[in-house]
Amino acid sequence: MTPHPKRKTSKGRRDRRRAHDALSRPHLIACPTCKQPRPPHQVCLNCGTYRGREVVEIEEDES
Repeated sequence: MTPHPKRKTSKGRRDRRRAHDALSRPHLIACPTCKQPRPPHQVCLNCGTYRGREVVEIEEDES
């Protein structure tokens, strides 16, 4: 036997339970070198710098 609910869950109770399920927008800051948005505490994917130093060498696309 599988368990079944004794009472129907109301729309209000269901929606209150789902109140915290919304996705939040990612927090981004402007890179001090190239001014492109990037996540904090991560290397900038546009210019390859972190804390004023070049950490990753970025190849330029010639297309």
